[in-house]
Amino acid sequence: MRKSFYVGFAAVAVLLFALSAHAAAPSWNVDKAHSNIYFGVQHIYSTVKGVFNDFAGDIRFDPDNLGDSRFDFTVQVESIDTNITKRDNHLLSGDFFDAGKHPEMTFKSAAIDHLGGDEYSVEGTLTVKDVSRTVTVPFTYFGTTANPFDPKQLVAGFEARMTIDRLQYHVGAGKFYDMGVVGKEVDILITIEALRDN
Repeated sequence: MRKSFYVGFAAVAVLLFALSAHAAAPSWNVDKAHSNIYFGVQHIYSTVKGVFNDFAGDIRFDPDNLGDSRFDFTVQVESIDTNITKRDNHLLSGDFFDAGKHPEMTFKSAAIDHLGGDEYSVEGTLTVKDVSRTVTVPFTYFGTTANPFDPKQLVAGFEARMTIDRLQYHVGAGKFYDMGVVGKEVDILITIEALRDN
């Protein structure tokens, strides 16, 4: 009796482990050489564009298992780059990001939905400075292919676009917006290539 109990227990444990392994969405590593976070904001009549060069992402994605999928990102504010050092320093100052007190921006995903075709959306919490807000970000999943340079590696592609009101996140008090110098809406483009072993 005891032997059959242990055999049955072992079988259940193996089954639960198999189900757990099946349920886990694969983890992907951000290919930093081919991934970027771009932004654009209006300056009087022109659009100033820039990037954040230092960021990290925890990506777990399986289009057949969205419940276990997630996108979490951390961006280092001091890595902002608009190609003009004086402007970058101003953006890092207390007039805008106040990077000394708020060195990071984060996004923590809560749920991913399939909108149809290659279109998805991820809902999560975006934290900038001292403000955290729930946002829904639409994104395109371009699919997965073998890495042409390493057949043992898979490459997945993602692209997300969103617009936020910087004043809602206290990135500026509104003075430069009221002057008609810097717009309040910031267009963001996130383009990601992610890697994992095949």
